[in-house]
Order: sequence, then C-alpha cells, then structure tokens
Amino acid sequence: MQNQKVVFENRRGQALSGILDLPVKEPAGYALFAHCFTCSKNLKAASNIARALADAGIAVLRFDFTGLGQSKGEFSDTNFSSNVDDLLAAVSYLDREHEAPAILVGHSLGGTAVLQAAAEIESAVAVVTIGSPSEPGHVARMFTGSEETLRDRGEATVNLGGRPFLIKQQFLDDLEKQDLKASIGSLRKALLIMHAPLDDVVEIDNASALFMAAKHPKSFVSLDTADHLLSREVDSRYAGRLLAAWASRYLPESAAHDGLSADSGVVVARTKADGFRTELRMDSYGLVADEPRSVGGTGLGPTPYDLLSAALATCTSMTLRMYANHKKLNFESATVRVEHDKIHAKDCEDCESNTGKIDEFRRTISLEGDLTDTERERMLEIADRCPVHRTLHSETKVRSALA
Repeated sequence: MQNQKVVFENRRGQALSGILDLPVKEPAGYALFAHCFTCSKNLKAASNIARALADAGIAVLRFDFTGLGQSKGEFSDTNFSSNVDDLLAAVSYLDREHEAPAILVGHSLGGTAVLQAAAEIESAVAVVTIGSPSEPGHVARMFTGSEETLRDRGEATVNLGGRPFLIKQQFLDDLEKQDLKASIGSLRKALLIMHAPLDDVVEIDNASALFMAAKHPKSFVSLDTADHLLSREVDSRYAGRLLAAWASRYLPESAAHDGLSADSGVVVARTKADGFRTELRMDSYGLVADEPRSVGGTGLGPTPYDLLSAALATCTSMTLRMYANHKKLNFESATVRVEHDKIHAKDCEDCESNTGKIDEFRRTISLEGDLTDTERERMLEIADRCPVHRTLHSETKVRSALA
C-alpha cells in the first residue's frame, strides 16, 4: 500500500487535509472515510481500516473535518451540517482528481454524517457505519453540564476525550434540525452497520434503530469485545477485513481479492505479515484461508488441510453424481464427510511405511435415494475413482521456483 497527502477546499474555501491510501495496483473503486467526533484522519482505527481496504484493491480517502487535525478553520464554527458539507467537498475532490467514491464509511458521528450525505452522492452504492449514533443529537449528551452556559453565553468550553473544545449554541441548534430517519428510509443504497455490544459511548440500541429505519439490502456485524474507538489493533483490522469483503459485492470483481489475479487452472495465495490469514484467487473466484486462534491465526477461514479435505469431499460427491446420472439411478444426493489426522505409521496395518507419521483421511458417505444394496456398494467403489482420491494415492511431484 502507498499513501499520498492531499489538500482540497471545502465550500468556505478552507483547506482540508487528507490522506489517500492506494492499493498497489489500479484501484477497483474508491471509498471515503469519515472519522469520529473530534478525532482525526490519523486515528489508528481509521488507518487500519483504510489499510485493509487498500489491501483489497480499494483506494480510501480519509481527511480531517474543518478545524480538526491539519485542516484549516475553527472547530467552534462547525456543526453537523458543515461536516456533511466537508464530505461533499471530499467527494468533489475525488471525482475531479480520481474517481467518485462508491463506498462511504463513517466511524461514530462520521457514520451518521455519511448517512445524511449519502443521498447527495450519486456515485455511492454502499454505506458503512461503525459505532454510529442513530440521531445526530446523540452527541449533545457529551455536553451535559454545559447547557446553562451555552444558553446564557452562546458558547462553552467542554472537555472531550481529554481535550478542551469550544462549542457554540449554533452547534446544538443545527443538531435539532436534522431528520436522519427520513434520510435512512430513502437511502436506496446497501447499508452495513457495525457496532460493538459493549460500546459505552454510543450504546448498541443505536445500531438497532439504524437497522430498523433502513430498507434492504442491509446487514449488521457485531464487533464483539471491541470498544467504541476500536482501540485494539485486532478489532480495527478485523473490522477492515470484514468491511472489504462486504464491499466486494458492490465493486468490480477484482476489488475484493487483495490485488491477486490468476489464470485459468492456476491458484494464487498470498499471506501477509500480520498473521496466517491468506487470500486465495482461482480463475474468477476468491477464498480466504487461515489457521485457528489456538495456533496464532484468527480463524476467519479454513486451514490448508481443511481445503485439502474439502477437495476430496467435493470431488467424491461430484463423481457419485456423475455415475448416478450415467447409470440412471434413483439417486437424490450424496453427503461426504472427511476427517484428516496424522497418525503413527506403526498404527496403520495396511500402510507401506512403518516409521514416522502418515496422513489419514477418513471418508464417510451418506447416500440418499431409492438404491439397492448392490448399487450402494458399487457407489462406494466408485468413490475411490474420484480424481482427487487418485491423486492422493498416486506419486505426486511438487516443483518449486522463485518468481
């Protein structure tokens, strides 16, 4: 992944600072990321999510709202509506310099803002919220204790996340004008809602309200054990990978497979430095492989031996289907169960080896249909003729070379 620092102007002519995270190859699509209230584009969760999307072939623009981070302007002069305007300015920048965003992602109040802005972003086909309030006014709870000062003086300094911010009455007035439910109900874009059940900043009930207000297609993912800011790296990376996989349905095929491509008959696998999770690409199909948590993986996909067992099981089932069709048997289905173990050779009575360990695949076949005992026994014999079975029993060579 590579990133570029960018600067563009909002509707007030103020310079907004952003980072464009780019995949190694030509992007299959662009996403716009809106950070949480008083946060910045450099929040660790934001950068991890952007990295996951870039790794999946999706370019991401994350930027600082007016008056935050490295963007110009005064935070005290901003409000929810100005955040929406900043998002639209970012869309204009992408459309002008690269490509208008197809995916909108927002964290906390940033998610609420992208929901409000989405109706004006024609290029967007999918929207993602992470720990987002169901109403913009939710953020006003952070000002509890300052209401009287705001009312009397028109402004107050409040402590948010350990930092002082000047808030003006116009901020609260603007929140009261918003009608997010109407915007969500007429969204007409795919929606993914991600929320942590233990979120003590924006309670999980907000996710329920968003989900109920939205129309299909809509999805919900529970970020179990995560906090509001996704402060643990494992949580933000997990959210990013899930987001990338979900977004793949709404982007060109190449976007979701980590920039991998494979010719017909070739399988390509790539494992990165952050674990055992491996992207697989074969022809026009993509898969994810992994290892269990017990050995350092994340358990997000089948293991290599699971895939090998799956190859034997599917090949067996297909072979039985072909045989039954050829013989015109009253056959409905075959369910094949395969278990793999490594056993000591000395414990295998019918093995040629008598030292070390060998691989043992135990295959159980359930046949459904009006079959005679003779036909069932014959199909058990046919199972041994499946090509993968024969490959496992024949001499095999693996020849390796550095690319």
